[in-house]
Amino acid sequence: MNIQNKLVVLTITLIGALSIAACGKTEDKGPQPGTPETKSEPAPEAKTTVGTEVDDSAITTKVKSALLADEIVKGLDIQVETHKGEVQLSGFVDNQTQIDRAISITRGVEGVKNVDNKMTLKTAETTVGEKIDDGIVTTKVKAALLAESGVNSTDIAVVTRDGEVQLSGFVDDQAQIDRATQVVKGVEGVKNVINELSVRK
Repeated sequence: MNIQNKLVVLTITLIGALSIAACGKTEDKGPQPGTPETKSEPAPEAKTTVGTEVDDSAITTKVKSALLADEIVKGLDIQVETHKGEVQLSGFVDNQTQIDRAISITRGVEGVKNVDNKMTLKTAETTVGEKIDDGIVTTKVKAALLAESGVNSTDIAVVTRDGEVQLSGFVDDQAQIDRATQVVKGVEGVKNVINELSVRK
């Protein structure tokens, strides 16, 4: 098979794959003829589409870039999570000015509909040894959440300072929030858990 034939086969395969993906999207047109209309069933919950997830990822990237470009907040460990245009900021910062600045920058990013501030002020200076310990605790917490089947940990950000673990991000329901807290409290080295998780709307 020569190169021209290979390109034709590749093009046809790609078009076929896109057609199948497009066919997978169905439009709700109400009850179909010949099918009984049921009024007792609740309307299905709105799900996050692939397009929304891509938009949220783009917003997260823009916010992170904007924060890194700012002299006041660029060196801070601020976590950014986005769901349907709502941006959640979390992590530990030195003072209220940095919190206010981070919120202001985030609000100015295109596509941001709302900013949910979950940032926490640092309580004391952390030594190099404590920073290393905090890194180990963060790794252990992430591993514990990944191993827990009752928690969707892919959208959970974990930040540790002086053994205090802050969880932030978006999960499916309150049960996952409660379970995540329970799991993290059981991790060696965790002194306290600040749960800033939100339920997806």
